[in-house]
Amino acid sequence: MSIKATRTGIVLRPDPTRVLFRPFELGSSTRTLKIIARVGSMTDEEADKKLNEVIREFGGRHHKLERFLLQRFEQIKPHLLTDEPLELDRKLLLGAYFTMEYSLESAALFNPSMIWHPDQTNVPPGYKRFILSLRATGEGHVSSISFRMGYIDEEGQIVLRKPSRYVTAPEIVPDQRFKRVQFERKLYELRLENSIQEKMMTGLGEEFTLAELEAQVRRISAQYRYNAEYETIAAGLTALARSNYEIDFDDDLSLDERCIFPTSPNETNGIEDARFVQFTDDNGDVTYYATYTAYNGRVTFPQLLETKDFTHFRVSTLSGAEVSNKGMALFPRKINGKYAMISRQDGENIYLMYSDDLYIWQTKELLLKPTHHWEYVQLGNCGSPIETEAGWLVLSHGVGPMRKYAIGAFLLDLNDPGKVLGRLTEPLLSPDENEREGYVPNVVYSCGGVVHGRELIIPYAMADYASSFATVNVDELLAELTGTIKPELTQAVVV
Repeated sequence: MSIKATRTGIVLRPDPTRVLFRPFELGSSTRTLKIIARVGSMTDEEADKKLNEVIREFGGRHHKLERFLLQRFEQIKPHLLTDEPLELDRKLLLGAYFTMEYSLESAALFNPSMIWHPDQTNVPPGYKRFILSLRATGEGHVSSISFRMGYIDEEGQIVLRKPSRYVTAPEIVPDQRFKRVQFERKLYELRLENSIQEKMMTGLGEEFTLAELEAQVRRISAQYRYNAEYETIAAGLTALARSNYEIDFDDDLSLDERCIFPTSPNETNGIEDARFVQFTDDNGDVTYYATYTAYNGRVTFPQLLETKDFTHFRVSTLSGAEVSNKGMALFPRKINGKYAMISRQDGENIYLMYSDDLYIWQTKELLLKPTHHWEYVQLGNCGSPIETEAGWLVLSHGVGPMRKYAIGAFLLDLNDPGKVLGRLTEPLLSPDENEREGYVPNVVYSCGGVVHGRELIIPYAMADYASSFATVNVDELLAELTGTIKPELTQAVVV
């Protein structure tokens, strides 16, 4: 008899009241000038009345609204026709006319990834605090990363904390340093390496900043103005550089008030399906990584998010011959001195990758093909492998008839993950009648679970709309996977 996961009945639905402010971009300098002129024509009394109305209506919905309005003013300031100084209130009002609210999860809140919170202080005995990351989707089907927090109590019950009413995007820090060798390797993969690119990068050192690159690109582009080929290469160079950046949240923001919103040119249509993992280096240092898919409306880009504290994040473009498609998931530690990743380059099979460099992946080996009826269309992972004494436990997804997604599992050897020790022939979880209806029908999907005590906790999405949790006994699951392991002898390694 095949093992099945037990549903908790918890449902986490999208909340349209969670809004953040975003730049309101008109895409037309003429319209921008007209709006500035209209605001300039207002009397001081009219301007004060309108600004007070804005603060009264929107101030309670956001943290630090005035700071953002001033930032927006500075961004549209180059459109002003004179250097005549403006009063603070007039600057705030102009900023408000070029700001909008965005409901980041108005359409969906799905594809969750669960990890243990780095701060377990003041947690009662038997309890454990966790972080849940989710793919939040709003207007225009733009996806971002949203966070929730909760804990597992001494009886194994999942308790979600009610999120804050507020949500805030981070400050962007684009001016980091780039290694020339890695940068040029990615240019080659993007087919942007040619004589024009070489000319634009002439004079840059082995390491350079975004500002240095953009200054050099401007100098060369000015010599070949109106040359379409030069403009294309210039845009590609700066887009790649801007896809590698850092972000900072204010320390006083609760984690559930933080939202990682698309920032770079590669992410204009969204940040999708972050798979978080607590990675422990050989020296014991812990870093939280997330592989995710950046989408610009035409092409997907596998990227890497990393943080120590969920306040400061670094975003990096992955490169290498085998960096392609979606669904890359990092192992939580090195294996035989190398980084390891589960992947699916061909959209159909599951592969295993190794690398000496976290950001460069050149090779892959076939691990699993679609074999059972519920996975004949394609296979993929549902998050990073989980270490147990019996092997690496990997949640998987399979797609069958009528594009129905189900969650399964397989087990890999600890020292040689290329060896498959066991694989479920039937899914752990398939969409039931309450989970079939949504944005994408007939889908259950996860981006990563955790082991707590003797239970595997699987956060999962329902029909690409809402999220829930299911559990399965680890001993029973491992016994099912191997057919030989005695449950009383198996112990999950909880980190």
